[in-house]
Amino acid sequence: MYSVVKRILIGSPLASEKLGEQRLSKRVALAVFGTDAVASTAFATQEILVVLVPAAGMMALDYLVPISLVVIGLLAIVTVSYRQTLYAYPSGGGSYIVSRENLGTGASLTAAASLMVDYTLTVAVSIAAGVAAITSAVSALRGYQVELSLLLLALIVIANLRGVRESGRLFAPPTYTYIVMMTLLVGWGLFEYATGNLHQLPVNHHALTHFTGNAAVLAGATSFLLLRAFSSGAVALSGVEAISNGIQAFRPPESRNAAITLTWVATILGALFLGIAVLAVRLRPTLSPDQTILSTMGHAVFGNGPLYLLLQVSTVAILTLSANTAFADFPRLSGIVATDGFLPRQLANRGDRLVLSNGVLVLALGAGALLVAFNGDVSALIPLFAVGLFMSFTLSQAGMVVHHWRLRTPRWQGRLAVNAVGATATALVTIVVVVSKFSEGAWIPTLVIPALVLLFLSIKRHYDRVDRALAVEPGTPLPRIVHTVVVLVPSRVHTGVLEAIAYAKSLQPHYLHAVHVSFDDAQADQMADAWRVYGFDVPLDIVASPYRELTKPVLRYVEELDARWGHDVVTVVVPEFVVHHWWDQLLHNQSALLLKGRLLFRKGTVVTSIPAHID
Repeated sequence: MYSVVKRILIGSPLASEKLGEQRLSKRVALAVFGTDAVASTAFATQEILVVLVPAAGMMALDYLVPISLVVIGLLAIVTVSYRQTLYAYPSGGGSYIVSRENLGTGASLTAAASLMVDYTLTVAVSIAAGVAAITSAVSALRGYQVELSLLLLALIVIANLRGVRESGRLFAPPTYTYIVMMTLLVGWGLFEYATGNLHQLPVNHHALTHFTGNAAVLAGATSFLLLRAFSSGAVALSGVEAISNGIQAFRPPESRNAAITLTWVATILGALFLGIAVLAVRLRPTLSPDQTILSTMGHAVFGNGPLYLLLQVSTVAILTLSANTAFADFPRLSGIVATDGFLPRQLANRGDRLVLSNGVLVLALGAGALLVAFNGDVSALIPLFAVGLFMSFTLSQAGMVVHHWRLRTPRWQGRLAVNAVGATATALVTIVVVVSKFSEGAWIPTLVIPALVLLFLSIKRHYDRVDRALAVEPGTPLPRIVHTVVVLVPSRVHTGVLEAIAYAKSLQPHYLHAVHVSFDDAQADQMADAWRVYGFDVPLDIVASPYRELTKPVLRYVEELDARWGHDVVTVVVPEFVVHHWWDQLLHNQSALLLKGRLLFRKGTVVTSIPAHID
């Protein structure tokens, strides 16, 4: 049943040689790696207003365009810097790899932790924003944000487990639909306003009071609030890092195709982000707890017709699917870190569909926990968001500065200057984000990131300790082993017991014993009589268990054998019968399974199951 459901949801397995066929074209790659950046245009403007409106009221709209221009300037700097990274590291130039090669282990692990926190928050914020767009259009769904968020998360997980190329093709139409609808909203809205067919929207005083309270005079936007607003808007840069991590997902020439895609993403992001800000200044929509700014402006430009509905549907789709950027990159990053020994090695394993499926599931669990913990509230998640994002930007660009200084390739001075400007700018933004939003939740990633670094180091120490313990020098002679085999006999003699004894004798051990754990004297006498009747030439030891336990008496018995003869290896043979249907298994106890699990942790003990199949 599990296999059937898995094949329906995930699809048929792909052979390893099919990995090259999973490479992405630039158009599909934009949908895989660029949705996060493009989708941020749907909520970044609103988050700027969420910070400013409580202090400045409707006057907050006057700050939108200047703040947006500063964010776009930062976007241009980061984009130019990352284009250089794409060509310098054609095998994958994410912050972790660049920092590892140029800044050392500590910096690289900090970059990895920052990116993992950022990707997890990307998923949570994207899905929460998508649900906010749904509840803006369908008021009956308000109050079910968490449930809707988890449902959308599950759908994205299933899509990503099916494969990178398949998920990209699935997500491309909604991505391009959103870009077209946002371009139409901005272009048509500004045209209608310029021609006098569209006017400023009336102030919704009831909705405004939710943010400003009943104060007659507002304090106005201070420099500190403007910095907070900028840090909220700067989340629009999320996703720029993704392409540098996923270069190997592109078709050859990888670096060139990745650089072109990055330029497309940055251009679309910058144009839409500025266009939304300009349209908002013209229409002056009122910030509302029940409806997004984008929905309010869409309703004003398109009315209640099909274009408004398509705008909302495409917004929901892009916001939800923007989480796909994190699902494309988090598994890749965690797989690289796992290969280096700083994360569990299972994260580097590819699943049936050539996807790093364990990384997908870990990301889903983390994002789901955030959605539940923060009740699917975008504004509550945003302050946590930008810390890891800009910290990874800074480490990547600083690593590129060292890279250029170290190699000094032709025209290295100009490239170094570009990355130095990028590192300085993103470092300043990181400080602004941490300081301005520390009390609102930025302290959480500030603590989580160092904790993750310590976790990485502890995992690495474990693997190093295991490697040292298992290391064998060439020429080491094979050890001589005194072998004892113990056959576990259940409550009666059956076919499985005969096969277990036959198997044990075929091993030709130095000592062979059978052991039966008896819960009362009558059971002990019955088993002793049965053993004599069958005439086995293997001694049977009966161990009393007045408290009806199986595991502890067997463990004590094995310990006594060790103490008696000082054996090197004890093999415990466990006869089991296997039923045909999985539901038949529910009718039988799992004592053998529990015993095998406990014996696994005993040094010098081998556990062997002898299955007796019930056809």
